[in-house]
Amino acid sequence: MGKTTVAGMFRYVGVPVYDADATVHRMMGPGGEAVAGVEAAFPGVTENGAVNRGRLGAEVFGDDEALGRLEAVLHPLVRREQTRFLKMAAGRRARLVVLDVPLLFETIGEDQCDLIAVVSASKSLQRRRVLLRPGMTVNKLNAILARQVPDGEKRRRADFIIDTGMGRRHSLRQVQNIVRLTRRLKGRHWPPIKPR
Repeated sequence: MGKTTVAGMFRYVGVPVYDADATVHRMMGPGGEAVAGVEAAFPGVTENGAVNRGRLGAEVFGDDEALGRLEAVLHPLVRREQTRFLKMAAGRRARLVVLDVPLLFETIGEDQCDLIAVVSASKSLQRRRVLLRPGMTVNKLNAILARQVPDGEKRRRADFIIDTGMGRRHSLRQVQNIVRLTRRLKGRHWPPIKPR
């Protein structure tokens, strides 16, 4: 859909962004915090102190029980890092923060957010973009989509929709408008109330 590109646009306009995907990659990389837990759950998927993502993918692809075991290892670590990010942003008195979280609705993460911006594109554009990724196949894409809330439902539940099908300049304007509209708002979750 262009979520990573849009997250970069929020950073570009000065909004702190927590990237859950980057956190997972770091935690499964050499010496990462998740390596031991992933190895314990899936013996043989690590090498040289890091998770071999290809081996891990072969273990969990199409297996809901295995995916649940992986999520049980990763999700608490990712949430802890998200909390750490939010505390740092609060300490810097950031007026607005973005949580770049895949599967936000699927993990009930929207309960932690004041507003939701969904990054979206036409189904054909999404397929074209995703199938350009190394190792991606139509079967993998279909399996991923089957586990996600459909795009139409995400759009319905969102406060903002960032349509990435009309080029980067258009997407950046949408991001700038969201920042302009929300920077001064006081939400239930952000900015945090200062202790007295």
